[in-house]
Amino acid sequence: MTVKEARALALDYFNLAGITITPEEAARIEVAGFGLDDLENTGLEILTYVNTERCCAKEMVLFPNQTCPEHLHPPVDGNPGKEETFRCRFGRVYLYVEGETTANRKQNPPDGVYTVFHEIILNPGEQYTIYPWTKHWFKAGGEGAVISEFSTKSIDEADIFTDPRIRR
Repeated sequence: MTVKEARALALDYFNLAGITITPEEAARIEVAGFGLDDLENTGLEILTYVNTERCCAKEMVLFPNQTCPEHLHPPVDGNPGKEETFRCRFGRVYLYVEGETTANRKQNPPDGVYTVFHEIILNPGEQYTIYPWTKHWFKAGGEGAVISEFSTKSIDEADIFTDPRIRR
């Protein structure tokens, strides 16, 4: 899948979720493949509305069964690390965080390095807050997913990924 195709598909998902995206915003959709060249399995499509010193707001799309790989948000230059709340807008999101491993979890990660398996399932209208320094990864169900993210300042280039192959 090309970046152009991924952006077009992300727009389709925003429409499914009832989220209006302007042409200018559509041109800014980031397609994150994490350096793996396997976008269908590992990737994330991101539209950042605002990212200031105090807050950040994003829309994120996961295609069917697509995974955002395990990572955490460390402190950076006196910033304690990103705190983020995910709110599911469409589909189902399987979020995995530190904590007791969930028996009979619903999803498995794609190939790579994954170490946390406490499962949180988010359906449309449900949300969950992830605190700084918390390892997490997330995956869409079979119909894909749209997630709104509300957070403190986002410094994506500082994220620490568990899998050493990942590049942001």
